[in-house]
Amino acid sequence: MPVMHEIRRPQFEQSLDKVVIIPVGSTEQHGPHLPLGVDTYIAEGISEILAEKTGAIVAPAFSYGCKSKPLSGGGPLFKGTIDLNGTTMISLMYDVLCEFARDGIKKVFVNNAHFENQAFLDEAMDLATREFPELKCVQSNWWDVLDQKTTDEIFSDVPFPGWALEHAAITETSLMMYLRPELVKNDLIPEDVTAKALPYSVYPPRRGMVPECGALASPKGSTPEKGKLIVDKAIEGFLKIFEAEFA
Repeated sequence: MPVMHEIRRPQFEQSLDKVVIIPVGSTEQHGPHLPLGVDTYIAEGISEILAEKTGAIVAPAFSYGCKSKPLSGGGPLFKGTIDLNGTTMISLMYDVLCEFARDGIKKVFVNNAHFENQAFLDEAMDLATREFPELKCVQSNWWDVLDQKTTDEIFSDVPFPGWALEHAAITETSLMMYLRPELVKNDLIPEDVTAKALPYSVYPPRRGMVPECGALASPKGSTPEKGKLIVDKAIEGFLKIFEAEFA
């Protein structure tokens, strides 16, 4: 599985017909039990498995993300969340996509694991493909490709709080237990966590909108087995995307 940072220039030059996978994450608080790099670790881990199955190249990950919303990440209320402005994310991804296109890459899959990045990555992809019409870019994420049966299985023993509140909760904790178990502090997993979704946005964010622990729903019930199930289903969904868009 070629990782771009580990291969030499001649190897890259011989791989211009391959799909380049760009993992995109964030540096964002994820409660007391998970590291700040959760989104990046998840994007990288799934991207490497996908590359093993497709022969794609894994590009260096974006480890900073767009501003975390209070009620989908809680980031602005916690130290350690390093946010980018939306225009910065657009410019960053646009520049990278254009550089790949100038090198002769024609197929790029953006594997995003931080919700707030989505619209800005789409904008960058649109601008880059207008400038380089031979370039094709696709963006997806691990939660949108999960089917209802999988979601029901993951939440068979606890209520599903909705994706917006699944921050540092069962899915992300389970994914980290499977992909990077050494970084999960099981003894610090918070139990009684409840955040209330609001039908509006408010800025500046205020204390009390987000539980003090930083998670938005309880991670209790997370397991490596659930993490593997999510990864397997995400890979299954991504392979269908590859077949449909890059065949």
